[in-house]
Amino acid sequence: ASGFWYNIGGQTTVNMSLNEDGTFNLIIGTPDIGGLRASVALMAAEELGVDYNRIRPTIGDTQQLGYNFLTGGSRACFSSGMAAVEAARQIKEEACRRAAKLWELPEEAVDYQDGWIRPAGDNAGAPEPISIKDIGAMAGKTGGAIVGSSKINAQGAAPSLGGHLVDVEVDPDTGKVTILRYTVIQDAGRAIHPAYVEGQYQGGAVQGIGWALNEEYIYNKDGKLDNASFLDYRVPVASDLPMIDTVIVEVPNPNHPYGVRGVGETAIVPPMGAIANAVADATGIRFTELPMSPPRVRKAIDEARARGDKSLKV
Repeated sequence: ASGFWYNIGGQTTVNMSLNEDGTFNLIIGTPDIGGLRASVALMAAEELGVDYNRIRPTIGDTQQLGYNFLTGGSRACFSSGMAAVEAARQIKEEACRRAAKLWELPEEAVDYQDGWIRPAGDNAGAPEPISIKDIGAMAGKTGGAIVGSSKINAQGAAPSLGGHLVDVEVDPDTGKVTILRYTVIQDAGRAIHPAYVEGQYQGGAVQGIGWALNEEYIYNKDGKLDNASFLDYRVPVASDLPMIDTVIVEVPNPNHPYGVRGVGETAIVPPMGAIANAVADATGIRFTELPMSPPRVRKAIDEARARGDKSLKV
C-alpha cells in the first residue's frame, strides 16, 4: 500500500555564533525527538565548509530564542535546517567583512570557500587566505562577536510519499497475524542523516503495525476502560516484529537549500492498508475494521467457514 503526508513549515528561530576556538554554538528552538540536532548540525557544517564536530547544537527555549512552532507535522528538520543555513550564511558574510577590513579591501573583493576567506578577483591583491577559525580568534579585535540569527516562517514544505510491502502469516486456529517481512520505501527529499531517516521510517511502520493488529480501547458494559495501562493496551515490542527493511528514495525538495522533506509521519500512513491487503491475500477475507486482532480474525474465519464461503483460503 502507498500513502503520503503533506508536511508543514512554520515559525522557526535559530541562533549561531562563532567561538574563539573555531567552534560554533548552534541554538535550535524546536525540541529534538528524532535526530534534529545531528541533522541540522550537518547542514550547518556543510554550509560553513567545516568539520561536523565543530558544530555544537543545543535546544533552547523562548528565554533564549524567538518563538518556534511545535515539533510536529514533520517540520523540524525542514524548517530548523532552513533557518540554520540562513544563520550560517550570515556568519560567512560577517567573516568576509572582517577579512576585508583586515586587508583593507572592499567587501565584494573577498570570497568564502570551504571554511576559508580568500581574496576574489585579479584586483584584490594576494593576501594570505584566513580560516574561519582564525577569524573567530580575532573577533574581539575586529568588531566583536560574530553571530548569525535567523527568524523565518518556513514555507515550501513538500509532501513525502511512501510505499510499504509486507508478508504475513495468519494462524487460523487463533487468528493471530504474524509479520514475517516488512519493507518501507519512502522519499526523504534528501536524507541528511540516513540512519535517523531510517529510524523514522521504522518507527512509523511499527506504530502502524500496532494500529493495524492490536491497539484499541476496550470498554466494559459500564463504559469503563478495561485496558488503561500498557500492561493491557497491546503495543508492538521488538519480539513481535522482524527487522523493518528500508529503502530511502531521494527526490530533493526544490524549496529547501538542502532538499529536505519531512519524513516522520508519512511512514504511519500505509501500514494499515498494506497489512489488510496481506491478510486478505492470506485468508481470502477483506477486513474493513481495525485492529485485525486475533479475536476479530478468528471470528471472521469461523463465520466464513459457517456460511461456506468459497473465497476462504484457510
